[in-house]
Amino acid sequence: MSALIDLADNSNVYDVAKVSALSIAQQLSKRFKNQIYLKREDDQVIHSFKLRGAYQKMSSMSEEQKSKGVIASSAGNHAQGVALGASKLNIKAIIVMPTSTPKIKVQAVEQLGAEVILHGDVYDDAFHHAKKLETEQNLCFISPYDDFEVIAGQATVAKEVLSQLDEIDYVFAPVGGGGLISGMASYIKHYAPHIKVIGVEPLDSPTLFKALEANERVVLDDVGRFADGVAVKQIGALPFEIAKKSVDDVVLVSNDEMCAAIKDIYEDVRSVSEPAGALSTAGVKKYILEHGLQGKNIVSVVSGANVNFDRLRYIAERADLGELNEAIVAVTIPEEPGSFLSFCELLDNSSITEFNYRYAAKKDAHIFVGIKLSKGETEKQALLTRLSKSFEVIDMSDNSMAKTHIRYMVGGHANAENEVIYRFEFPERPGALLNFLKKVKTKWNISLFHYRNHGADFGRVLIGLQVDDVSDLESRFDEIGYYYQNETDNKAYQYFL
Repeated sequence: MSALIDLADNSNVYDVAKVSALSIAQQLSKRFKNQIYLKREDDQVIHSFKLRGAYQKMSSMSEEQKSKGVIASSAGNHAQGVALGASKLNIKAIIVMPTSTPKIKVQAVEQLGAEVILHGDVYDDAFHHAKKLETEQNLCFISPYDDFEVIAGQATVAKEVLSQLDEIDYVFAPVGGGGLISGMASYIKHYAPHIKVIGVEPLDSPTLFKALEANERVVLDDVGRFADGVAVKQIGALPFEIAKKSVDDVVLVSNDEMCAAIKDIYEDVRSVSEPAGALSTAGVKKYILEHGLQGKNIVSVVSGANVNFDRLRYIAERADLGELNEAIVAVTIPEEPGSFLSFCELLDNSSITEFNYRYAAKKDAHIFVGIKLSKGETEKQALLTRLSKSFEVIDMSDNSMAKTHIRYMVGGHANAENEVIYRFEFPERPGALLNFLKKVKTKWNISLFHYRNHGADFGRVLIGLQVDDVSDLESRFDEIGYYYQNETDNKAYQYFL
């Protein structure tokens, strides 16, 4: 690894990059009783650290290689890094991006002068197409992470961190293909081996976590698209070899926890991170709580801020759930005069974020309630205990169907015979709903349908069908190839629809 360290120490990435700030997160630090610092890679000219590795690689190419032109595959930030480097070095650049890439990233690449080709649903699809074009057009492929020079370029982030803060206990970095975490970890362990290096991954894209667990690289069956900057199915070969020797631990976080971290970063430094950019900070919060850390100096890499504006509504909706600032509960009360008042009195002046109820003409009534929390899990459990003494209560704060669909659909029962309910997720893009409906076209009657498109990573559909033979229906669903889940037994459906 000495060669990698030498490259990082003598890198010319500062032809395009700047030494990014290391900002104290005052509010986070106070809340979590540790000194939490944000390494502001979101403040680079392309709003991401990726220009470091891309430029390190391209600037080291021979003149013959440069004359051929370069090609890269990327979900967005590496693409901008390659496009910027190619513009600086006067090299022709082609970038293959997944069709689900946020529009803001596609436009940014085109504005930097690169040719963009949209192909496939996820990064891996774009990667294979780029490798095909590399051979066909005799181009030089610039890997986003599985390349020695690229990793050395990313290591310069760690070089700066060590020069900016004298005492460091933990450094947290996001993990996708592994270029950043392996570069930073190798550099940190060379100069300051006492510092713990922690990787952070989404729960639905745990490439390094699974690889360390199996002691070999693992290809994931599917990956989440919310944190599109780290949406890869397998960690790179070289990054894994480095990471397994130098990364101390890996934390997995949910989409809601990432949304909460985006809010935290905004409140401290007034910058809106992309989901992958907030990954490290979400991991810091979770790791502190799980390990009871206090008084430590902790660095979190804010790796990017290329987020679609129309995704912000989704992020805002889920941030309170991720921070445990809101509880969603279903409460069963008697359908009789006075029961509604009794329930409201038990809320004990709690702030209500949402209240859904409809007369059901039966013995019991079900109420869907969102309640503002100021003390997180402790306050929620106290509330549930208080309510359960008088009513039947179900905590739905972690019920994906309730959060995504039911809260927008409460309105009464249809009593459709033989109704089954399924939840679908499919990669979001223009025309996605029409494409879904064409694929799901069946011989069964649709009795319920709810779809939301608000800039998130997936198109989400809740569909009800009147079916006699579920196995026949699911065989058809299997052919479609989208993720689906039978939700007929979900209490949220049974209570409210």
